[in-house]
Amino acid sequence: MHVQDTHWSAAPLASAGRTGGGRAAPLRVDAQRNLEHVLRAAREVFGELGYGAPMEDVARRARVGVGTVYRRFPSKDVLVRRIAEEETARLTEQARTALGQEDEPWSALSRFLRTSVASGAGRLLPPQVLRVGVVEESPAPVAPIASAASVAEEARVPQQRSQAGAGELRLVDGDRAGGESGTAALLDVVGQLVERARAAGELRADVSVSDVLLVIATAAPALPDAAQQAAASARLLDILLEGLRSRPA
Repeated sequence: MHVQDTHWSAAPLASAGRTGGGRAAPLRVDAQRNLEHVLRAAREVFGELGYGAPMEDVARRARVGVGTVYRRFPSKDVLVRRIAEEETARLTEQARTALGQEDEPWSALSRFLRTSVASGAGRLLPPQVLRVGVVEESPAPVAPIASAASVAEEARVPQQRSQAGAGELRLVDGDRAGGESGTAALLDVVGQLVERARAAGELRADVSVSDVLLVIATAAPALPDAAQQAAASARLLDILLEGLRSRPA
């Protein structure tokens, strides 16, 4: 998974197709079709190459001029936010579905992971969620790996735990970073899945929300052959799920 390297401003996302009054302006049929092509191409390109992929690649995949892309999305930052917000909403809905339809805690957590990985969600997780650093025993945390220029404040992920003397993963809450991506809702519902499985004794005590999100990212490799990609994802996820489960004392 590539972490996008563009600067994320704290300005709210500008919605394509909106008028100055905030109401959605109707798009012509051809404009709507171009918008759909651009969004689909952006999901494919960013999924394969990461959010660092240039806008020219998106335009080429959508079979439109790069000027068409920029007319709908005045900057790459705006397009990335749009894709990341849509992906966050989809992941949150998948987690809520698993939470509401599975009575067994482990079944709920594993269903969420399998559904998310099968949909390729890990390749489009919002960049701010994957802005990961390691906190050692020293009181001063290590700076996040990715640029934090747009991050106003680093926040602990809910239900985050670590073993004494060990390094600890920390993730940035996207809503604290000035975005409106709904990251807090995603972290909250995944936190509920984690807590339920841990309380039932089915999840290792040191597994956190960040671990679950990293599993989604890790188990969604981008391979050229769709069948190989699905098989590799399923196999890798099986191994990772075994690593998450608690073992009898």
